[in-house]
Amino acid sequence: MTNNSSSMMIVRFAAVAILTMAASSNAFQMSPSTTTSSTILYSKNSGRAHTERMLEESMGDDWRLFRAKLVAQEKMAASSSSLGDNKKKKKKDAKLSSKDNTNDELDKQGQLSELFAGAISSIFHSSSDKENKKRSLALSSDENLMNGDNIGGAVPSAAGVDTADTNSLQDPFVSAAELPIHMASKQVEVSKHRWAHDIAHIEPGCVLIANEKLGGVFHQTVVLIVDHHEKTGTTGVVINRPMQGNLNKVVTNQDNATIDLSLKLAFKPAPVSYGGPVLQDEFAVLHGFGHVEGSKKLAPGVFIGGSEELMNEVRINRFDPRHALFIKGHAAWIPGQLDREIKKDVWYIASVSSDFLLRYAGAPTTKEDDTKDLWKDILSCMGGKYAAVAKKHAGLGDLRMP
Repeated sequence: MTNNSSSMMIVRFAAVAILTMAASSNAFQMSPSTTTSSTILYSKNSGRAHTERMLEESMGDDWRLFRAKLVAQEKMAASSSSLGDNKKKKKKDAKLSSKDNTNDELDKQGQLSELFAGAISSIFHSSSDKENKKRSLALSSDENLMNGDNIGGAVPSAAGVDTADTNSLQDPFVSAAELPIHMASKQVEVSKHRWAHDIAHIEPGCVLIANEKLGGVFHQTVVLIVDHHEKTGTTGVVINRPMQGNLNKVVTNQDNATIDLSLKLAFKPAPVSYGGPVLQDEFAVLHGFGHVEGSKKLAPGVFIGGSEELMNEVRINRFDPRHALFIKGHAAWIPGQLDREIKKDVWYIASVSSDFLLRYAGAPTTKEDDTKDLWKDILSCMGGKYAAVAKKHAGLGDLRMP
């Protein structure tokens, strides 16, 4: 067993052990005689959710990243094929252009070659006939079959033919066309932190990227899809419209904002984003802490909801409130509406990395990231025509209110 496989088994064993210990916390149920506070019980459940989330990340359990690598591999293969076709076309054109100039020379060479071919044929004709006769006799002999003669290209030694004949002993398992299979293929590098590609369908956790021509409140927005059903419609939240000030300031300055006072106090420094034009007096919390009670998992490492559980984590200093993005309002579509908009190219559909989704919820950033324009950043990462759109139309940035 290799060191890598041994290490992987140790990691998986440790993961199972930790999850088993975390699962045992469910046995601690509240009873009238129990003096343990409800906050402790909540922290146990939330602690397990956070542990699961960390293990999922450490084990690389993100199927979307695997899909992103496949997409990148396909793009590289298509690019290589296109490049090869262009080279072949250039060579063909070059041959056609020189063909007319060489026709006369080929005619003269053809006459000379016929003379030499006749002379050579007369010299080797007799020996060639004998060799062919011996080969045919050997092929018709059933007695020599079990001796291995003529099996897999082997030449019978009794036929008087040199067994080292390279033409008779060509490798039957490898041809020129098969050589690329045995060569090391190029591996596509996809950054876990930064990847994005278009997809053909809507799925929870994907994003809608506003077409550059779309105006109004959704101009250059990135909408994270929360729910999508054919019968009930679609809901999502805008994730690239940060508001001025933290949660405490936003709630204080807006009379129509409804939020529990305990949440307001616990999440004072939390950032706030405009989420959409529907129910703007209500808040949802986007975070990467874990699949706590009351939350929904949108993608690996990305969750929405569960503010009560998160509040208890903040109180015991296990969760940084600045890593919770409070989203004010949301976007909604009736059944069939979003499909019609997509057919009219109102939106680009994309699957993106979790760090893109949590850009304003405490996700790490690098020098490659445009931290002030998520719309541009995702389109640029997608490459091709999308990168061209970003380069041409970006410039306003995220920090603006519709």
